[in-house]
Amino acid sequence: MARAIWKGVLRFAGVKIPVRLFSAVEDRDIHFRLLHEKDRTPERQQLVDPTSGQEGSYERVQKAYEIARGVFVILQPDELADVEPGDSRDIDVARFVAAGKIGHLWYERPYYLGPERGAERDYAALAKALADADKEGVARWVMRDREYAGALRASGPYLVLIALRHDDEVIAPAELEPPGGGKPAAKELALAEQLVAALEKPFDPTDYADEYRARVQQLIAAKSKGKKPKRARAVRKAEPASLERALAASLAHAGRERKRA
Repeated sequence: MARAIWKGVLRFAGVKIPVRLFSAVEDRDIHFRLLHEKDRTPERQQLVDPTSGQEGSYERVQKAYEIARGVFVILQPDELADVEPGDSRDIDVARFVAAGKIGHLWYERPYYLGPERGAERDYAALAKALADADKEGVARWVMRDREYAGALRASGPYLVLIALRHDDEVIAPAELEPPGGGKPAAKELALAEQLVAALEKPFDPTDYADEYRARVQQLIAAKSKGKKPKRARAVRKAEPASLERALAASLAHAGRERKRA
């Protein structure tokens, strides 16, 4: 059973719904330890004075921000504490917008919201209202000394809160160089549309497992049992050089899949 990582109060238009916050994603990356080559004991990272080469101490270091090459502004702990956001348990929903108006570039991390005991009916009503109206809320909250903006939306009977990146973190398309080549010809457009249609099928997340991580885990399991690991590499398929060849290859593959079915 998932455990709540934070508790707060969802607020909008005078309504208060006590909620619990749950992580909706989990880090599955493989993390390695660094061992000494001879005695196989774990190595540790340490601070080193670049002038003397001696080990430093966290008690004797200061935080600084480099505003120009070699020019630093030193910040004291009490100065940083003064600019931290105030403690709060409120998740303030300022407005509701049409679902899909917040682009995927803004998404950072999703969380599930669950109701506290006694708030289940209000929670369920809000989730259904958002789903029926095809709307999502824009919310702000403070958690662990950090300010967040987020999108509040319904996912079935649940409420999901997706932390968003801030305005200056998202690169606007206008900052990119426009793609060259001009307007596609009618034949090229028709081929592209046929290729898209040929590859259309429902999204299944199990089709996109982390194959590298699986191979590393197999390697670890084999070595832990004293077995010689197999040296297998992922096979890279040759890519067709044009839309026409890609369409032909895709249609041939689709035909083979239909025969197997």
